[in-house]
Amino acid sequence: MDRPRLVSLAPSATALLRALGAADRLVGVTHHCDPGDVDPAPERVGGWMTPDLDLVDALDPDLVFTSDGLQADVVTALEDRGHRVRHHEPGTLPEVIESAATIGEAIDRPTAATRLANDLRNRIEAVETSVETFLAAESVDRPVVYCEEWSDPPMAAGNWVPDVVEAAGGRYPFVDAGKRSHEIDRETVERHDPDHVVLHPCGYGDRADPSVIHERDWAIDASVHAIDDDLLNQPGPSLVEGVERLARILHPGAFVDSSSEER
Repeated sequence: MDRPRLVSLAPSATALLRALGAADRLVGVTHHCDPGDVDPAPERVGGWMTPDLDLVDALDPDLVFTSDGLQADVVTALEDRGHRVRHHEPGTLPEVIESAATIGEAIDRPTAATRLANDLRNRIEAVETSVETFLAAESVDRPVVYCEEWSDPPMAAGNWVPDVVEAAGGRYPFVDAGKRSHEIDRETVERHDPDHVVLHPCGYGDRADPSVIHERDWAIDASVHAIDDDLLNQPGPSLVEGVERLARILHPGAFVDSSSEER
């Protein structure tokens, strides 16, 4: 396929296409996507759940990218209109990295995809090595971490977040890796007695207010952190930055000598 015309209806797919050096092939993206500084800028085709399919038709793409089971109806509608759709729906951190290879192959950039996937894996392994070395040297246990994807009602983050916490040197007893995020009650959080609470509500960026935890009647004694939701919620390259960021929150002593190199 010679310079295919691409439409991305998923921010994570857009981020992967950027990382693969293919953002200039995008002719359409959602309002939630960040295609970067490309000229000409791709057309905005609506929300990721509510794209304007007539506008997608008019763009005449060779390939449309979607993600997440919530877009199942969108995928069906696109296929009914004759579009070629590449849907990626990773549930774990390894599957997110593997999706780089899947998308790279779809746009005929397998070498770039392999390079990207290897780089992401190497960055995760570097964090894991630093954390394990630090834990062994200090003879300390992994802290319990509670990650909240939404606060009203409280939702414990699932999917790849348990893997991110594990890679960053924490324990996450609230949701199994690959399982969907779900509502959680006070008793469950208190029973696991988290050392850290990480707030990353969808759509808030890094503007989550830690007081939402402090004002609850939860009997926990945890440090509360608000981080950019893209670092934990979007199944793309930013998840690895999330691993790096979270590891420095949980184990700052493991990165004293490399703090100046933080991404």
